[in-house]
Amino acid sequence: MIPVPDALYLIVYYGCLALGLWALVDAAFRKTEAYPAVDRQTKPIWLALLGAGLVAQWAFPALGGSLLGVLGMAGIVAAIVYLVDVRKRLVEITRGSRW
Repeated sequence: MIPVPDALYLIVYYGCLALGLWALVDAAFRKTEAYPAVDRQTKPIWLALLGAGLVAQWAFPALGGSLLGVLGMAGIVAAIVYLVDVRKRLVEITRGSRW
């Protein structure tokens, strides 16, 4: 296994935690009615996924070398999916398209 310098590891670790926290806070402030309107899961489901993902990222770091690091990676993926796909659609439906 290739060793990862401690500083780089900490930057990536805290960056992923910040990403998960941003996704969770953003999901909490979006309107509940907007989620079904964009044909995605409901707000409580996204809050549960992102909350569990954030806890998994904190408890089982993806780069920690542990087998449970897969759970941390799943939390990162959930946050990325929310921010890239779901959030984009929620913004479009609540504010209207820019085009």
